[in-house]
Amino acid sequence: MSSELRLVADLMCIAARTAPKSAGQDYVVTAVVEGQACRELGEAMIRFGEETGKPNFDRDGKNVLGSPVVVLIGIKDARPLGIGCGACGSAECIKPNQFEAEFKGPQCAFRLLDMGIALGSAVKTAGLLNVDNRIMYRVGSIARRMGLIDADYVMGIPLSVTGKSIYFDRKS
Repeated sequence: MSSELRLVADLMCIAARTAPKSAGQDYVVTAVVEGQACRELGEAMIRFGEETGKPNFDRDGKNVLGSPVVVLIGIKDARPLGIGCGACGSAECIKPNQFEAEFKGPQCAFRLLDMGIALGSAVKTAGLLNVDNRIMYRVGSIARRMGLIDADYVMGIPLSVTGKSIYFDRKS
């Protein structure tokens, strides 16, 4: 089943790549994690939650442990759109990546929207193929920390094929 899930993951990355982007400028990056790397990612998530006391990293980490494949979608070196709209909270376009926590920030709101559209296109693709999935920020945070993707801001999408989705009806 993992080769079929890898194919779905690749199709999701294609959907993310071809999703519309503001002014036709593409800063979206993708990666696929599978096999042992998925196990290491899930275990790292659980450890991070325990070490920091941040909630639900353990819950989401257990979901990753039950997922043979994870798709990562992020943005890298995304320049502001340059229209001075103020959506980022600044009267003038921001200088991105001024600080770093779980992600680099700030980010232009339009570039985050581009990433959101890419994420939506990817999960739509998985859904059309009846593959269970869920967009998770915690997955992206730890995948970035582990160097599994070179991105400034990233989300993870674990994939699973079971009789019932493991990503919903979870205990907190």
